[in-house]
Amino acid sequence: MARFLGTNNGVRLGMLSLIMASLALMLIPGMPSLYYHLEIGDVAPRNIKAPRDFIIENSEATETSRQLAAAAVLTVYDLDATMGNRTISGVQSGFQEMRSILELPLPLPVEGITPTPPENIRSQKIWAAKPRFENLLGIPVSDGAFRLLEREKFSQDIEDKITEILRAIFENGVVANKNILLEEQDRGINLRTLDSEKESTETNLRRFYGPDQARTMVRIVGEPLLRGMHYNHINLIVDLSQRLIRPNITLNRSETQKRIQEATILAKPVLYQIKADEMLLREGERVTDLHKIKLDALASQIRTQDIFRSNSGSLLLSLFILLTGYCLCFRRPLSHTRNPNKNIFFLSSVLISVLAMSKGFHILIQPMISEAGTFATSAPLLMALPVAGAAMLACLFFSMTQGLPFALILGSLVAITLKADLPLAFFFILSSAMGAYWMQNCKERKVFVKAGWKLGLFQMALAIGLFLQMESYSPTLMAWTLILAFTGGMLSGILTAGMAPLLEILFDYTTDIKLLELANPDQPLLRRLMLEAPGTYNHAMIVGTLAEAAASEIGANSLLARVGGYYHDIGKLSKPLYFIENQGGGKNSHDKLAPSMSALILITHVRDGVSMAKQHKLGEAITDIIAQHHGRSLIKFFYEKAKTLKGEADNINADDYRYPGPRPQSREAAIVMLADVVEAASRTLENPTGARIQGLVQKMINNIFSDSQLDECDITLRDLHRIARSFNKILTGIYHHRIEYAESAAPGGQKKKHAHTDRQLPESDDAQRRDPDGKGDAHLKRLGIS
Repeated sequence: MARFLGTNNGVRLGMLSLIMASLALMLIPGMPSLYYHLEIGDVAPRNIKAPRDFIIENSEATETSRQLAAAAVLTVYDLDATMGNRTISGVQSGFQEMRSILELPLPLPVEGITPTPPENIRSQKIWAAKPRFENLLGIPVSDGAFRLLEREKFSQDIEDKITEILRAIFENGVVANKNILLEEQDRGINLRTLDSEKESTETNLRRFYGPDQARTMVRIVGEPLLRGMHYNHINLIVDLSQRLIRPNITLNRSETQKRIQEATILAKPVLYQIKADEMLLREGERVTDLHKIKLDALASQIRTQDIFRSNSGSLLLSLFILLTGYCLCFRRPLSHTRNPNKNIFFLSSVLISVLAMSKGFHILIQPMISEAGTFATSAPLLMALPVAGAAMLACLFFSMTQGLPFALILGSLVAITLKADLPLAFFFILSSAMGAYWMQNCKERKVFVKAGWKLGLFQMALAIGLFLQMESYSPTLMAWTLILAFTGGMLSGILTAGMAPLLEILFDYTTDIKLLELANPDQPLLRRLMLEAPGTYNHAMIVGTLAEAAASEIGANSLLARVGGYYHDIGKLSKPLYFIENQGGGKNSHDKLAPSMSALILITHVRDGVSMAKQHKLGEAITDIIAQHHGRSLIKFFYEKAKTLKGEADNINADDYRYPGPRPQSREAAIVMLADVVEAASRTLENPTGARIQGLVQKMINNIFSDSQLDECDITLRDLHRIARSFNKILTGIYHHRIEYAESAAPGGQKKKHAHTDRQLPESDDAQRRDPDGKGDAHLKRLGIS
């Protein structure tokens, strides 16, 4: 998953989208002009004229207009015209059903059974239907009232009197809360009939009955109708009528509120036009309410009209700058690293951080800019921004190849974000480029201070040119401009020095300063190597020396190659006595082991080295060299031994005797591989003369080249020739001719050979004599010969 995220193009597209989104947010302008944002009572610093025709909205008048529109909306009441008819229909249905029960024929008497009186039979049926009667009326009926109705046989006259009273009351209208209704007496209401959706404006609101008033009106309306009737009948009719009355006019709050909102929206703003060059405010004049409205409207109009066009152009230009810089300068160098997206994420994070810092600083300094003050524009103050520090960080962690284009992109985008004019844009671009230039080959902390000091002086020179282009001139402003420009350069150096260690840890980068710290012999791993595996330590020191010299010859990172050589074999600390250089002339620990087990021990030292490098945070560059310094090479000694012991009949898998790899991915890793093999093989030489050393170096590099171990790194045949020449020079110096004293010569005149268990041995001198010119297959002719 980490490998996928490190190389997937979708991640890079996401980074580009993030940068563009950040730019879009930062391009939202603040105040268009300080002069347009004076407060009431302030004194105008200069004459302010309208730069164009624009429209002013009087917000107070508009708000008043909206309030009047809302107040003109009449409250909506709903009239349920069918309620009276439904109530009367229920009364009529109830009385009719009861009368039909009374008219039903009685059952014939049965012989031998005492007949029930007919009156009792009808009464039982009537009382059984009482719930049905109450349901049709919609109200409960007391037993006394029902008994009276039964006695009157649910008289048609009683029914008619009730329906007539109800019809009169409902036709007039009954409102649920008359007190609330009367609050609208001065304006009237909109009375909306529910079934027909017709509306009418009612102004005589007192004519409608409230619930209590409606019950009172039952007696008043019924008085002429009930005159001459029995007292009990009158009370029955009045009681039933009063309880059957319900409000048929109700307040519709939601509809009323909806109409108020619509009226408010439809209310037109109060506008008037300002013509171009019309004087808005004269110098020395105090700002009044009207002035304030005009200035605010002008600022708003400028922001509204110009923001989309201006910001769209800025975003499009920024996109082209990013894409051009990536395609021309970043794509190829960054894609050759193990985790290119991490580098792009780092550069994107630094870029967004600097843009955000610049935008925030620009907003903060706005109150300091005024014509009456020291600074008429923001340009002198913006020179104090440590923009160049970001380019210095890019060059520190990568190289000038990436630092310079990043400086150009950074300076351009900062100028676009701040909407700076062309001279200030050049100031940011040039200062960033020179800041990156002075951070090349930074190997000491004091380089940060030196670079900041040089950059400060350079920015002062740029500031002079920028200052001379300004319309206004004053010695005070000139002095402030130079001070701020120098401060910006020094801040860039200080910021880079402070951020570098933190970013090294966060992004696991390895700078030259960290490499020099790792080269210190007092480092824990080197000290352990010196005490626990002195032979490996001595081997590592010589490999580091060879690698440094070779890297310098071909223009690679010599410091990285040297430190990588120091640490390439730290994995041997796990089992130091299984490597011949640490055995001190004793028994070889591999003599009692099977060849496959010996090969596994040798292979394991690479994995152990990578694990130790990660544990001690040596950095990705050193870890890669440790993992790649054997590539996928074959442990030939034990492979041949296994074939000898088991015979050719047993198919021995050569992959079991190969290092896990990967093959070297960088020139530094390839150099360490070559130096490692050559140094180990040189220890087996008898009488190491210059010619023998030269032949050995040529043979060992040929073997590695022929085994395709250098196929995945950017190294050429010309580089291999120079590497071999540097190896010859160093090894000849190490094994220079010494005068042999008679007493120091060993009996027999020869030294005993020891097979090196970590390296493929060179061919015998006999083979060298058979092919003195190196004309075998896949050999590089005359490698390393001047």
